[in-house]
Amino acid sequence: IPAQEAHGFDAVGRPAPALHPAVLDDVQRIWGFDALRPLQAEAIAAGIAGRDSLVVLPTGGGKSLCYQVPPLAAARAGDTRIDVCVSPLIALMKDQVDGLRTNGYPAAALHSGMTAEERDDVRRAVRAGDVRLLFVSPERLLAPGFDAWLGTVGVRAIAIDEAHCISQWGHDFRPEYRQMARLRATFPQASLHACTATATPRVQQDIVD
Repeated sequence: IPAQEAHGFDAVGRPAPALHPAVLDDVQRIWGFDALRPLQAEAIAAGIAGRDSLVVLPTGGGKSLCYQVPPLAAARAGDTRIDVCVSPLIALMKDQVDGLRTNGYPAAALHSGMTAEERDDVRRAVRAGDVRLLFVSPERLLAPGFDAWLGTVGVRAIAIDEAHCISQWGHDFRPEYRQMARLRATFPQASLHACTATATPRVQQDIVD
């Protein structure tokens, strides 16, 4: 993507895209927000359209909304595939899933802190179409056989949270994040969305590359 777009701006300075009223209704109904913050509309529009994106917003700037809203729009359009969010922290995954489910959002997580029975329940829910957003750790996503299982349910988009961990130039580099480059070949029909609050221009370009 062009450098301007990496920072969240359209290459020719166009205004934020107009989102379908139903999308804004979801934002108000589930998250309680009457309006979107700067650059959220651009990121959400990219997610809905299936375009790759790099979203750099400050902590508290609403990055999670950018990958949580599009799965609902896809479901409304009849798309039965799921979205996947890669998150490095079990506690963060649990907090997000608990909050979303409390508000009626069909989210779930698979992580090492769950019992085998709990993980089986989530897999059944995914297969039944009862989950729109699945949170996983990078280690689980890259585990042998897991990508094959995801392929059987269909993946529409993959959002990588804390995406600065991809970059060897970042302050919190994690080698397993670097390995996620293979997702492009594994899920060629899925769009990829990298989200972070911490990325210098050099790190942003490394994430895109």
